[in-house]
Amino acid sequence: MKRVVITGIGCVTPLGIGSEALWQGICREKSAVRRITRFDTSALRSRIAASIEDFDPFKFMEAKIARRLDRFSQFAVACAGMALQEARLTVDQPDHAGTYVGSALGGIGHAEEEHTHLVQEGLQAVDRLIALSVFTGAGASNVSIAFGLNGPALSNANSCAAGTIAIGEAFRMIQAGQVEVMLAGGAEAPLAPLCFGAFDLIRAMSTRNDAPEQASRPFDRARDGFVMGEGAALFVLEELEHAVKRGGPIYAEILGYGVTSDAYRMTFPRPDGSQVARAIQLALKESRLEPSALDAINAHGSSTPINDKTETLALKIALGPAAREIPISATKAMHGHALGATGAMEVAISLLAMKHSHIPPTLNLENPDPECDLDYVPQKSRSKRLTHILTHSFGFGGSNAALVLRSSPISF
Repeated sequence: MKRVVITGIGCVTPLGIGSEALWQGICREKSAVRRITRFDTSALRSRIAASIEDFDPFKFMEAKIARRLDRFSQFAVACAGMALQEARLTVDQPDHAGTYVGSALGGIGHAEEEHTHLVQEGLQAVDRLIALSVFTGAGASNVSIAFGLNGPALSNANSCAAGTIAIGEAFRMIQAGQVEVMLAGGAEAPLAPLCFGAFDLIRAMSTRNDAPEQASRPFDRARDGFVMGEGAALFVLEELEHAVKRGGPIYAEILGYGVTSDAYRMTFPRPDGSQVARAIQLALKESRLEPSALDAINAHGSSTPINDKTETLALKIALGPAAREIPISATKAMHGHALGATGAMEVAISLLAMKHSHIPPTLNLENPDPECDLDYVPQKSRSKRLTHILTHSFGFGGSNAALVLRSSPISF
């Protein structure tokens, strides 16, 4: 099996655009959650989100391309360009390079806008290219078109695990020798009235509207739901020999990947945490690591009452006694929950944490839930040399995915 490394990061997040800006945002240890001003929230229970206000697509692509793409695809193409630039990679064998972009909702936010035009003004007022932008595969397709990649252009819509699954499946393709390079990650632009309102209807989001920065509270006793965000992160994944031969910079090696399904309910995790635990165990088994070898964990930490408790239980099952010794942080309190993009954003944060020997904090963890009794890093970051990090994501429908990363590859 081929070995796979990550050589470039591209990210558009509420904390910053580009890997350097993202890391500066993490180090500020401040939440990006604010009151929503993009649309009227007066009829909603939740009125807060982590939005990106400074994204200018014209800085990342030609104007004619930017105008043709919706926000979700703009995010994906911008991130792909940044990742390739960081990796110092010019794709000279396009048949051996592909794309895999996960997204829970794809271009549905744009479709929602165009439906409003349809109702108010008729079909002639609708974007004539809407059929090309609303499907989830548009992100991957647009990245492949923008950079001339003739390998597979794939996508998945596995809810909040979509970005992590995209990275894991791209890893598998390179492992198997099917391609040498993949641009992989997640992109999401869900901050539109119906997309947002759908989650409000099922009471999944926080209603701490008067204190937005304190609303996302992973593993805290007072947590009351997640806070929606938007953004994207894509990575250059390369076969190790390919990266070494060209002298590419290496952030980390992907050691293991595990993916399972709860096969239980659409909105609730399996209460015993068994399939979340199994995804983690599969990733560790492939990595040939004992749980005690992990230096840190980037938790899913959605700040929902049931999920955080189940995640804690799953970590205890998967890691045994080591679960209580490993520092764990949940960064959604800073950047919100961008659904299918969040797992990819958290992979970016994990890579940067290893680079800077710095474990991010879990903001707003002021009064830990007794049922969430592991070493969650509260409020302030910790300095620590990090060689192995576990990062995992879970989504509606019971999708569970885990990745194990190593900061630098062992002997070539």
